[in-house]
Amino acid sequence: MTATPPRPAPAKPALSFWQIWNMCFGFLGIQFGLALQNANVSRIFQTLGADVASIPGLWIAAPATGLIVQPIIGYCSDRTWTRLGRRRPYFLAGAVLATLALLAMPNAPALWIAAGLLWIMDASINVSMEPFRAFVGDQLPERQRPLGYTMQSFFIGVGAVVASLLPWLLARLGVANVAPADGIPDTVKYSFYLGGLVLLGSVLWTIVRSREYSPGELRGFTGGEDGAAPADASRAWRFGLLLLAVGVAVLFAIRRFALEREMYLLAGGLVVFGLLFAWRSVTRSRGMLAQVMGDLYGMPDTMRRLAWVQLFTWFALFALWIYATAAVTAVHFGSADPHSAAYNEGANWVGVLFAAYNGFAALAAIAIPWMVRRWGLRISHLLNLWLGGAGLLSFLLVRDPHWLLASMVGVGFAWASILSLPYALLSDDLPAAKMGVYMGIFNFFIVIPQLLAASVLGLLLRLCFHGQAIWALALGGASLIVAGLFTLRVREPAREAGA
Repeated sequence: MTATPPRPAPAKPALSFWQIWNMCFGFLGIQFGLALQNANVSRIFQTLGADVASIPGLWIAAPATGLIVQPIIGYCSDRTWTRLGRRRPYFLAGAVLATLALLAMPNAPALWIAAGLLWIMDASINVSMEPFRAFVGDQLPERQRPLGYTMQSFFIGVGAVVASLLPWLLARLGVANVAPADGIPDTVKYSFYLGGLVLLGSVLWTIVRSREYSPGELRGFTGGEDGAAPADASRAWRFGLLLLAVGVAVLFAIRRFALEREMYLLAGGLVVFGLLFAWRSVTRSRGMLAQVMGDLYGMPDTMRRLAWVQLFTWFALFALWIYATAAVTAVHFGSADPHSAAYNEGANWVGVLFAAYNGFAALAAIAIPWMVRRWGLRISHLLNLWLGGAGLLSFLLVRDPHWLLASMVGVGFAWASILSLPYALLSDDLPAAKMGVYMGIFNFFIVIPQLLAASVLGLLLRLCFHGQAIWALALGGASLIVAGLFTLRVREPAREAGA
C-alpha cells in the first residue's frame, strides 16, 4: 500500500495594509522616546555638570541594558501566552515604565539621578521594542515581512522627526530655551512630557487594534516543525578561552597604562562572556541562560556574517548620538558652556539635524525598494552605508551649520537601510519558535559596538584628537565605510537574488 504523503502546512494568511499599519503603529511612540533620548540626554548630562570626556561613560547604561534585557525578553516572549497574547504584554509593560522615565528625566536634580533614569528608560524601551521585531515575523508571511519592516521604518522616521524637532519648535513658540542655574530648559522638559504621552498612546493603539496567532497556530503554519532544537555548544569553550584571554589582557593594559575607567566595561564584558561560553560547553542545564548562550554560539551563518556589518554600523551611530551635541556646539556655534545662549541654540540645531536625517530616512524608504530590485539587498545596503559615512565625514569640512542638513541626507539613507535591510537579509533564516530569542541575540551586535564605542571613544579622542568631539563623528564615518565592505560577505537570500 502506498503511503499517503503528508499534507502541506497551511500558508500564513496575508494581512491587509491597515492591519500591518496597526501592528506597527506602536513603533511611532517607541522611536519618539528614543529620539528624545538620543538628541537630548547628552545635553541634560552637560547641563547637570558632566564634562565631554565623561559623557561616553554615562551613556554606557543604554547599551548595557539592551545587552541584558533584549535576549531575556525575547526568550520569555517566545514562551508566553496570556489573554493579552504573546508579545503584547511586553509592549504594555515597557511602554508604561518608559513613559514614567520620560516624565522624570528632565526633572532630575543631579547627574547621577539622570544617569539612573537613562538606565530605566532604555531598559523599558527595550522591553517594548524587542518583541515588535519578532511580532512582524510572527504575524506576516515571508513575502510581507519586508513590508512590515519598512512600515516600522516609516513610523521610526515620523516619530523621530517630530521628537527631534520639538525643543527647536518650542523655542520658536517662545518657550524658555536657556537652562536655569539648577535645572533643564523648559523646551526639553515639555518635549519629554509630550513624548511620554505619545509613546504610551501609540503602543496602546497597537495592543488594542492587533491580534496574535497562538503558539498552536504558529506551529500549524510550519507543519509542526518549529526549529527549536538546542544548538550544539560542546566546543564553545575554545571561543570562551579566547575571549577570557583578551579580557585579561585589556585589564592588564588598563592598569599598566592608566587608561580610562570606561575600559573596565569592555574588559569585564570579555571576561564574563568568556566564562559563560566555557560554562555552556560543559553544563547540562536547559535553563534560559544555557539556551541563550547555546543559540548565540550556534547562530545561523547569515547572522554571524551580519554581526560584523552591525559591529561597525552601530559603533558609528553611537558616536553620532553621544558626540553630535558636543561637536556641533563647539565647532559650529563656538561654545562649550551649557548655560550659554550659543550652546543651547547649537543643541537645538542638533535636534533639527536629527529630525532631518530621520526625515530623509522616510524619503529613502521609498527609494530603497527600487535599489533592492535594481542591485539586490547587499549592494543596496553597502551604498547606503557609504552615503552615511560620507555624511559624517563631511562634518570635518562644513562650517556653516545650515549646510550640515546636506550631510544628513547621507545619514538618512544609511539609517533607513540599517533599520530594514539587515532584517530582510536575516529573517527568513530564523526558526519560528525562536524568532524572539534570535532577534534578542541579534541585538547583541547592536549593543556590543555601542559598549565598545562608550569604552574607547573617550580614550581615542584624548590620545589622538586633543579631546575634540568632532573627530568622533569622523571615526563614525570611517566605520560606516568599513561596515559597507563587510556587507559583501553576507549571503543574498535566494528569493531576492532571483528577483
